[in-house]
Order: sequence, then C-alpha cells, then structure tokens
Amino acid sequence: MKDGTKTVFLVIGALLIILGLFMLIPYLIEITIGDKSHNFLFWSFFSIFIGFLLLITNQTEEKSLNIKQAFMMTSFSWIAITLFASFPLMYSSLQLSFTDAFFESMSGITTTGSTILDDIESSSKGVLIWRAILQWLGGIGIVVMAITVLPLLNIGGMSLFKSEGAEFEKILPSSKEIAMVCTKIYFILTAICALCFYFFGMNAFDAVAHSLTTISTGGFSTYSGSIGQFNSVSIEIITMIFIICGSVPFLTYLKFLKGEKAAFFKDTQIKGFLYFVSLSTVIVTIYCYFFVKDFLPDNIRESTFNVISIVSGTGFTTQDFGTWGNFSLFFFLILMFVGGCAASTTCGIKIFRFQILNLFIKKQIKQIIYPNGVFPIKYRGEVIGDTFLTSVLTFVFLYIFIFFLLTALLSLSNLDFTTAISAAATSLSNVGPGLGEIIGPNGSFKYLPDLTKWYLSIAMLLGRLEFFTVLVLFLPSFWRD
Repeated sequence: MKDGTKTVFLVIGALLIILGLFMLIPYLIEITIGDKSHNFLFWSFFSIFIGFLLLITNQTEEKSLNIKQAFMMTSFSWIAITLFASFPLMYSSLQLSFTDAFFESMSGITTTGSTILDDIESSSKGVLIWRAILQWLGGIGIVVMAITVLPLLNIGGMSLFKSEGAEFEKILPSSKEIAMVCTKIYFILTAICALCFYFFGMNAFDAVAHSLTTISTGGFSTYSGSIGQFNSVSIEIITMIFIICGSVPFLTYLKFLKGEKAAFFKDTQIKGFLYFVSLSTVIVTIYCYFFVKDFLPDNIRESTFNVISIVSGTGFTTQDFGTWGNFSLFFFLILMFVGGCAASTTCGIKIFRFQILNLFIKKQIKQIIYPNGVFPIKYRGEVIGDTFLTSVLTFVFLYIFIFFLLTALLSLSNLDFTTAISAAATSLSNVGPGLGEIIGPNGSFKYLPDLTKWYLSIAMLLGRLEFFTVLVLFLPSFWRD
C-alpha cells in the first residue's frame, strides 16, 4: 500500500478513536440516570479498537497527501464515521433497522436534521444526546474541511478561500493550527449558547443538546415539537442569534480576534446573507399578514425564526409553515437551496455563489449592450478568473441537475409530488424537515420506503461534501495511476 493511502486509513483510524471516545458521553449520561444498558460502552470500545488497528497497521513516515488521496480521505472518513455512529442507534432500545440507523446517523453527521423518529420523547437520553453530538461533530468537521481541504481541491469555487487561509498562515504556521483555533471558537460559542438556553428556561440536558445542534446548524431536537415545544420568545431569539453565529465564516472570527473589529461588518458574504434573510423575512411576514394571520407581532416572530432556520439549513421549527398556504410551500422550497456562508457550518449552494452568479449575469447584460466592452468580474476586491467562474457555474448546474434527478427517483417510489421534491431539496441542502404531511415539520421520514432512505442518505453526503468530492470517486480515470 502506498504511503499516501496508508495516511488515508491512518486519519480514518484517528477519527474512529475520537468517535469512540465521544460515545462514552451518552453512556455516562445513561448510567447517571439509572439506565443499565451498556450499548454505547460496547460500541465505544469497538470503534476505538478498530481505530487503533487502522493506526497500527498503517504507520508511515510520509504523511502527506496528494489530491487523489485527499478526495479519498474526505469521502471515506465521512462514510466510516456514519457507519460506526449508526451501530449504537441500531442496537439501542429503539431497535432500528440498519437502514433507519444509517439514515439517522447520516442525517446527524451531515447536520441535516431529517429524522425517522416520530416519537422523539420516547427515546433514551443517551440516544438523544448522541444525535446532538453527531451534529456537533459534523458541524466542526465541515468547518475544518472548508478551511483546509476544499480550497485545495478547487471544488465549486472554494479556491476563493485559499488567500484567506494563506493570510492567517502568516500568524498561525499551518492550516492545522487554524483549524484548532476555529475548533476552540466553536466550542466557546457552544458553551455560551448552552448557558443562555439554561438561563432562559431549558433544563440542563435540553440546553446542552440544543446548543450542540444550534451552533452546528443541525436542527435535531429532544422534542417532536422542536423549538416550538418551549413556546418561549427568549429561547427563539437565542436560537436565531446562535444559528447566525454558526452561519458566518469562521475565518471571520479569526480576523476579529486578530484585531479587525469591523470584520463582521465588512465581510461580503455576511452582508449578503443578512440582506437575503431580512428580505425573505419581510416577504414571508407580509404574505402571512395578508393571507394567513392578522396579528403582526406573532407574524414577525414566526416568520423570522423559520426563515433563518430554513435558509441556514438548521431545520428547527416553531410552526408547521406548510399550513401557511401554497406560496409558503414554494417560497420555503426556494429557501432550502440557498444556505449560509462558505467556511461555516451551513449547507446549500452558499451565498457567495449566488453573489458570483449575480455579477456574472450583470456582466453578460453589459456585454450585450456594449459588445466591445471589457467588464472584469470583481468579488471582494479581487478579479475573478474564468477558471474560478467555471467552477462556480459547474457546481450550481450539477446541484440543479442532481436535484431533478433525485426528485425523479423519489417519484418512482410513489411519493406525492410535494413530498418527492421537498425530500430531494432538504437532503441535498441538508436542511432537515421537508414539506407536506409525511415529512413536513410535524412529520418524519420513518414511513418512507427503505430504498428512498438510501437515496436520501447518499444525497445528504453529496450535498454536505460539495458533490465533486464524492462523485470523482466514480470516475474510472480517478483510480488509474
């Protein structure tokens, strides 16, 4: 085995050890409350054992990776973690099938938030905190990947963030240290979020569980009623604030700590994200005021919360927005595609790609009017090259193509149109709830056919890893030396 390939399995081994150690948390919680199950303890030892085997058998002096091996490491790591994380769910008191356990695990680690549990409250505390931990790990995992791996692989325009990483490497010697600082920031934000939830009315368990899934923009809750279960304006405001904290680029936090006090106000992505959220909230609020409700204060609160939750891909709900009429169904479907900022915990197409597309369209219009004119596209003060632009356009095209292909496949499972199209959108964009009675905010994915759940699991992985990272593995040329 080549040294680079050994490094891939070395990394997977290390990640399985970390995963196994985190499994001890739900075990400790369960024995603390008197649950005699040793399910999480067994699978913790199993994961750590397999992880150590991979570490021992893949020792190598050369630990660098080429581009091919970086692709392999990224995809195989997420699949391996999902597989091992599903075992304690499968053998828990829920007695899930392998398909359901894998679906729930994939939904957790990709921070999607779709669930096959239709009675969440009946689950053990260990299972509930494990679901939250998976989303928390997936959130920091995607931040680290977006900062250290995706820019190097030139996926979907992520090369734009090479320069930001290089800027911080003048202060922090390596991308590893940048990732460590981002992890510390992530942990601190989670702790502050938990304290705020606890202070404003949640019990300690719910506060910790919801903080893990809020900052990761994951959306798993300990209740079937999600955040709406608490019926608290304060808790909803806290949730919105920390969803936004998870939706902004984590490199901006580094800039702020470096001394750029206005970093959050100058960032092009953040301004675009907040502008889009504000505009969407106004649209939904006006619609609901005239066509759904007649009490404006509640209108603004519910509209703002659900817009922020869906745009960011978090998936928390306070109301079944599917009951707000056909326009709301259509509008929230659009919101599922958008996502937050790159190098954040969010999902979807991402704001920066929409900003690039907007600049490209303006350029094309100007080019039609002035055929001989030269109109360079500038983003954040830098001229965008054709290679970068092609990367963004290809990503968006592939996103739309796979969305329609997945919708067609789901339609073959005899799902109604609303369920099929929203399931495709919510899985690719890692949002969580879909639309309609079956998988809407008050439903679950439990009753979908098993084959459909596998389609959606693959879609979650594709969406979370920005498509190309996974799809490139299916090219025969990729495996040739």
